[in-house]
Amino acid sequence: MGDPTELSFTPATVLAERIRRRTLSPVDLLDAVLARVEAVDPTVHAFVTLDVERARAAARAAEAALTRGERLGPLHGIPVSIKDLEPTAGLRTTYGSKFFEQNVPEVDGAVAGRLRAAGAIVFGKTNTPHFGHKDMCDNLVMAATRNPWKLDRTSGASSGGAGAAVASGLGPIAHGSDGAGSIRIPSALCGIFGLKPSFGLVPYWPNPAFWAARAHNGPMARTVRDAALMLDAIAGPDPRDPTTIGGPVEDHLAACDGGVRDRRVAWSADFGYAAVDPEVRRATEAAARRFEELGCQVEAVDPGWDDPGPWHAVLYQASISARNAERAAERPDWIEPSLMAMIEAGRRLGAADLAMAQLARTAFYEQARRFMDGYDLLLTPQMPCVAWSYQRGPSEIGGRPTPTMFDRLPFTFPFNLTGWPAASVPCGFNSEGLPIALQIVAPWRQDALCLRAAAAFEAIQPWGAHRPTLSA
Repeated sequence: MGDPTELSFTPATVLAERIRRRTLSPVDLLDAVLARVEAVDPTVHAFVTLDVERARAAARAAEAALTRGERLGPLHGIPVSIKDLEPTAGLRTTYGSKFFEQNVPEVDGAVAGRLRAAGAIVFGKTNTPHFGHKDMCDNLVMAATRNPWKLDRTSGASSGGAGAAVASGLGPIAHGSDGAGSIRIPSALCGIFGLKPSFGLVPYWPNPAFWAARAHNGPMARTVRDAALMLDAIAGPDPRDPTTIGGPVEDHLAACDGGVRDRRVAWSADFGYAAVDPEVRRATEAAARRFEELGCQVEAVDPGWDDPGPWHAVLYQASISARNAERAAERPDWIEPSLMAMIEAGRRLGAADLAMAQLARTAFYEQARRFMDGYDLLLTPQMPCVAWSYQRGPSEIGGRPTPTMFDRLPFTFPFNLTGWPAASVPCGFNSEGLPIALQIVAPWRQDALCLRAAAAFEAIQPWGAHRPTLSA
């Protein structure tokens, strides 16, 4: 079997090929991942629930299928974790909420079902804040998820358990979801790759807010091609999600090849309004300039669009309040202060506030679309700072006050509002040894280009050899 720790950090593409060639047993692979979880997770707190016995039964079944020579799915025998906002049949799904602490769904969500159908071994649920409402991974159900690079720091969120798990070698790939940055935030802070696909490429069912047109499911992994492999397994229309995109699905793994020569690339360090830490600014600008080595034309720009932060907060808080106010009235002691503040802010909004925010979203899309008409790709810092305390958010970034969560997310939520694909790629470390990430954005439905650009950058500035220290 080899060194179990090395196996835990081996790319999924390599593991899948070894399984197909029968040089690696799915049972041995799962045992290695579970041993790593047992050793590391008591410190990192990435998992809410493990499904060890059923996972082992699935791994044995995967091995038997190999013996029988059955047709194999693309993720056959690969251990995969599911974010605890996605229902999993027969496996506790808490949504990070005391209200659902003992909830066991009867059916899989769309992504969990597709992962199982692709042969993946679902072995656990990763931590998330209460209904994924914020960018820090704590709740009232379990201990806060820690950043494996520095254990007194946050993993980010809301896919924080997934980010910490992948970074720590607790499975090669993980499911995440992203309504305002929730794949890209923990990917950036934990030093892994994360992709928010185009809106509608991957189904999001069940979903209480289809028509908000903001939430995306997507892959989190240590390599670009691992994420593409997972994306191929979960992409495609689903009649249960009326916002999914019809038509044939591209081969995203194959799309990673080919490079990005002669592409027009825009680089924006701050959109003209965002607070950015100086170390992050330097590292991401250096990373953006490396696209010139890839044959791209890189131009530093200010997109010139209006700051969407104020009206985005209206949309976000209204949605949070509508979905949670009744439960908050029933059991306020089961509502964290950060969630209660959003509920109360949403209650103060009127119909006109919401209507104006929707109109502003349309106007913003037109601004962003016109800007992107001149470019193939947009590069930005992913997060404006490195991981902060797992107990509280930073009060300032780059010398500027950042009193709200949205002040930390200037580069994430705009692309939930447009629905464009956006990838977080590791691009260096700050003076404390904490990861910094570059964001790669492509126009709507240009997911293949987004992945190809990320793979090209990974080839000239690889990050896979870096592993977290798991130290305080």
